[in-house]
Amino acid sequence: MPDPRGHALVTGASSGIGIAIAREYARRGVPLVLTARRAERLQALAAELRAQVKVHVVPADLADPAAPQALADAIAARGLPVRILVNNAGYGVPGRYLKNDWRTHAAFLQVMVGAVSELTWRLLPAIRDSGDGRILNVASFAALVPSADGQTLYAPAKAFMVRFSESLALENADAGLHATALCPGFTHSEFHDVTGTRAMMSKLPQWMWLDADDVARAGIDAVERGEVVVVPGAVYKLLRFATKHLPDRFILRRMAKNSSRIRSTE
Repeated sequence: MPDPRGHALVTGASSGIGIAIAREYARRGVPLVLTARRAERLQALAAELRAQVKVHVVPADLADPAAPQALADAIAARGLPVRILVNNAGYGVPGRYLKNDWRTHAAFLQVMVGAVSELTWRLLPAIRDSGDGRILNVASFAALVPSADGQTLYAPAKAFMVRFSESLALENADAGLHATALCPGFTHSEFHDVTGTRAMMSKLPQWMWLDADDVARAGIDAVERGEVVVVPGAVYKLLRFATKHLPDRFILRRMAKNSSRIRSTE
């Protein structure tokens, strides 16, 4: 049966884990608000999912500092109550820090930190008022281990999402709100095509890769349980256990040795 209590707003819903999360919520009967830059992709996904639930499309480019308020205003103007917020929009900037100009880094931080913070702030009152609100922040396994060479701001931005989720979970438990940081490892999606690292990533063994649908289910199940940080996949659970018990200097040495296999370090 469709969920009458409110919509799930999914950012970055035009590809990868975002599509998988939207499909999983539709399967569970939750009406959707989909946003991303690529309106035509959103419309195609909406047409697919409308056989299951009501779907609304509100395109937005979260690299624009004005976008979070405009998105929240558009949702309010349509009278769409949001009970679930999925902060999924994101990407990587390959290469070392000085390879790219500051405008590139500023846009990245706006999407990964600024928009996440502001959109959550603007929608949080309604999510709290729902009585069983959910916030699912799509972070990364990279947030839980020492950073690699290349994509210098990626792991710090994802680490912010983990700490942000922890604070939100504590501050809003009184309202029945659950906040979760989803921390997947390497996941089959368009992410590495966008960053131009597909050929490099294809050299990694298959056991290191996760399926986007499995990641989506793990995240949604975790936020329903009230689990604050979730790492999908047995391999990554084991790796997290190992990294928590090994000295950082040892892991950093391994990162220095292997970064060129998984990151553009030029």
